[in-house]
Amino acid sequence: MPVRLHPHLSVRFNMVDADEIAKLCYERFKQLPRRGKPETGREWTLLAAALKLTRCVHSDKVDKEVVSLGTGTKCIGQTAMSPSGDVLNDSHAEVIARRGCIRYLTSELHRAVSGEDSSVFCRGDERGKWKLQPGVSFIFFTSHTPCGDASIIPMADIQSQPCPAVTSAKSPEGSDKGRDLKRKAEAPSEERNTKVSHLEEQETAETSTSEEPSLSLSKTPEETFSQNPAQLEVETRGLSDDSAGLHPQVSDVHRTGAKCVPGGHADPLHPGAGYHSAGMLRVKPGRGEPTLSLSCSDKLARWGALGFQGALLSHYLQEALYFSTVVVGKCPYSQEVMQRALITRCSRVSNLPAGFSVVAPELLQSSLEFPFSQAQTELQHQDGKGRISPCGAAISWCNVPEQPLDVTANGYKHGVTKKALGTVKARSLLCKLELFHSFLSLVSATDPAARPDSLRGADLRTYWDYKKASQAHQQAWQQLHSQAFPLWPRSDRNLLLFH
Repeated sequence: MPVRLHPHLSVRFNMVDADEIAKLCYERFKQLPRRGKPETGREWTLLAAALKLTRCVHSDKVDKEVVSLGTGTKCIGQTAMSPSGDVLNDSHAEVIARRGCIRYLTSELHRAVSGEDSSVFCRGDERGKWKLQPGVSFIFFTSHTPCGDASIIPMADIQSQPCPAVTSAKSPEGSDKGRDLKRKAEAPSEERNTKVSHLEEQETAETSTSEEPSLSLSKTPEETFSQNPAQLEVETRGLSDDSAGLHPQVSDVHRTGAKCVPGGHADPLHPGAGYHSAGMLRVKPGRGEPTLSLSCSDKLARWGALGFQGALLSHYLQEALYFSTVVVGKCPYSQEVMQRALITRCSRVSNLPAGFSVVAPELLQSSLEFPFSQAQTELQHQDGKGRISPCGAAISWCNVPEQPLDVTANGYKHGVTKKALGTVKARSLLCKLELFHSFLSLVSATDPAARPDSLRGADLRTYWDYKKASQAHQQAWQQLHSQAFPLWPRSDRNLLLFH
C-alpha cells in the first residue's frame, strides 16, 4: 500500500504557516492559569498541541483553532501502573495533547449523536458512523522534536536535548554525568516552512513474524532502519555566512534518553556518531525504573497508520483521523530524520482495512522557540536560583465545556494527598478509566437504533472488551505490528480489564 494523502488532507497545502501555528500554541499556553507551569529561569518543559483547521465554504479562508494543548516530560515506572486504569502512565507533552484531543472528539461526537450541531462531525454513509465535516482537518504541533528516533540528529552546533542523554554502562562516572552533558545541535532552518515534497523511495522489508509465517525475508523492519546516524545527511540550514556551504564529517549525534525495546538491536554506545542505532522502537526513560511507554516518535508513526482517534472512538468513525501536518518549534531538527522516524518506517505497510491508510503528514519547522524550552531556561537562569530541572507537572487543556483544564504530577491530579489516592479526586481526566467512562457516556447518549454495528449485541463490559470489539482498528494494528513494528510490546491484559 503506497503512502498517500488522505481525502480530507487534499486542501492542506498553502494554508499552514509554521510560525503562525507555533504562535497560536504559545499564546494559548500563555492564557492558561499559573498552576503547573514551569518556574521561569529554573524549570523547563515541552509543549504540544492539536489544532483544528476549517476551510470556509466559498472562500480560501482557513480558521485555525487550538483544540487541545499539553505540557510535560515525565513517565511513571512499570511498577506504578494500575490495573484500575486510574493512573496516567505517560505525561510527555505529545501524549497529553493527543489524549486531550480524544476528550475533545468525544465531546463533539456526544453533541452529534444528541442532535446538536458539531463543528467537527457529520453523518457518515454507514449506520451509526460519523465522518469529518467538509473542509475540516487536524494538525499537530510540538515545541521540540519528539523523543526517540526523531531526536537522533547529526550535530552542527550546540544546543540542548529533548530527553536526558543515555550513558554507557561502562562509564566510570555513572549515569548522572551523562545527564548534564550539553550536546551539539544544528542551527535553525533558513526556510521557515520546510516542506516534504515527495516521499523518498527507500528499500524496506515487509518481514516475517510468528504471526505471518508466509513471509520469509531475512531482515526485520527494525533491522532495515538500523543504521549509523552519521550516514544521514548533515543539514546545515541557517548557518552563519562564514560556515555556509561547509559540510564537515559528522562527529556526533544528538542523544535520546529513550532506550531500544528488548529483543532487537541495542545502541552500540560507541563514542560520537556511532552511539545510537537509528530507526529503532524505543521506550521512554523513567526515574530509576524502566517504563513501558513507547517514545513519542514511535507513537506519532503509529498514529500515521492507525489514526490518532484510538480504538474506542473508531467504533463511531467511518474513517480514521490523521494529522495532515506536523509542525515542530525551533530546536535541533533534521527533515531527513523526521521523515525516517514518522513516515518511512511505516511507508510499506499494506492490507489495512477499509477506513485506514498510511498517511504521510507534511513536516514543517517554525523559527519560533517555546519560551519555556530547556535552552531558553538556561539563558534566563540566574546564579543562586537553584539547579535547572524539568518541570514535574503536566498540563492538559482542551476545548470541552466541562473541566477543560487538568494538571497532573506523577500520574495523578496535581496536589492530591496520599489519602486521596485511589479515589475520583486523584484521577486525571486523561487516564484510561476517565476516557473510558466518557466513551460509555457517549454510548449511553446514542439512540440504541443508531448505534454502530460493532456496539450491538455483544457482551461488552470491560475496557478491553470495547477495544477488542473495534475490529477494524484491531485489524489495522495487527497489520502495522506484523509488517513494521513486530517488537512493539503487547499490553498486559491485566491492566485493561477495568470497567
